[in-house]
Amino acid sequence: MTDLAVEAAARAPAIDGERLWRSLMEMARIGATDKGGCCRLALTDLDRQGRDLFRRWVEAAGCTVEIDSMGNIFARRPGRDPARPPVATGSHLDTQPTGGKFDGVYGVLAGLEVVRALNDADIVTEAPVEIVVWTNEEGSRFAPSMIGSGVFAGVFDEAKAYATLDLDGLSLGDELARIGYRGAARCGDHEIGAFFEAHIEQGPILEAEARTIGVVEGAQGMNWYDVEITGAESHAGTTPMNRRRDAFLAAARVADRVVAIAADHGPAGVATVGQVQVFPNSRNTVPGRVAFSVDLRHPEAEALAAMDAAMRAAVADICAADGGGGGLTFRIERISAEAPIRFDPDCVGAVERAAAAHGLSHRRMVSGAGHDACFIAGVAPTGMIFVPCADGISHNEVESATAEDLGAGARVLLSAMLERAGIADAGQNGDDAS
Repeated sequence: MTDLAVEAAARAPAIDGERLWRSLMEMARIGATDKGGCCRLALTDLDRQGRDLFRRWVEAAGCTVEIDSMGNIFARRPGRDPARPPVATGSHLDTQPTGGKFDGVYGVLAGLEVVRALNDADIVTEAPVEIVVWTNEEGSRFAPSMIGSGVFAGVFDEAKAYATLDLDGLSLGDELARIGYRGAARCGDHEIGAFFEAHIEQGPILEAEARTIGVVEGAQGMNWYDVEITGAESHAGTTPMNRRRDAFLAAARVADRVVAIAADHGPAGVATVGQVQVFPNSRNTVPGRVAFSVDLRHPEAEALAAMDAAMRAAVADICAADGGGGGLTFRIERISAEAPIRFDPDCVGAVERAAAAHGLSHRRMVSGAGHDACFIAGVAPTGMIFVPCADGISHNEVESATAEDLGAGARVLLSAMLERAGIADAGQNGDDAS
């Protein structure tokens, strides 16, 4: 462990775990669901309310706020040297339609607790410290996921992002303006010196091994697709089975094959068909068209490419074989392709050193989910911190984590950020406080 890491942990102020928990529960009331979860879809009025609450909190903590053209929010606590790029942390406030209280929001409010703890101890950092809220991480309303951080990192085109439509035909750009979060600052111009994201694991490993901290080395690759299969609508009672061009039957066979492809590339490969639209969606009509999503993931680029090829071949073969009237047509559009990510070794090391310095059990691991940190890793040194969640369940209203584990993750986050940001000498603190 380096002297800098030891000093950062020793001088880190106390995290108020109860205050962090209260903030999480207050945010959870916005979009609360009957089953104890949250529904704050990106750029809805509920998302705006969550953003507004966050702004009130950070402004009360003495931060200045900047909003860029993609609605990403940057809350800055000044450092002794304003010329140094900030050491940032954050995540997202939008949720799945039946999401939990902690996915994303924990990373944002752990950052808020870092700032509050620094304020409580009257500590001045050398570099500024920032909390970031990234827009539309979930991708459940506007696909693909992580659009705000993706535009920031140059992965996505802003004009195309603005033109992205939800299922009701509303555009991301218009909705961003409607809720008042289409800022003036150009997305991507904001400098970041280092970025850390705290997050619940969304998997079962930490809990199963009774470890408190996951030191995240990187994330697996992920491809998202929109697939459409077209056959022919016909009467459910009068069309013989051998004369049907049933688009839904073909889609179901594709879904089964997609799962088998993941198994062929196991145990690391995973695949999901998670969104399905059937047309005309009538109980007495053979479906003529089906649109559905495919999600393929693997930590190795070669294996992910093989899964891609196998999925495309499966769709083609199934559509050619099905349909007594001459087969079915199909369209496959890959809407997102994210290569496997390796985080910055120094940031990964800072997280590991902080966990060790605080005496917390930990292990290195790879994220199975995509996170904003994955895109930010392309433009700034980046690391991630995982804490356990009950039964590894996430994207679910019953998602749960303990206040103790969440507080421990915030302690690690604070120490890792202090190692990168530095602590001003005691003699300088008074000058900067004025």
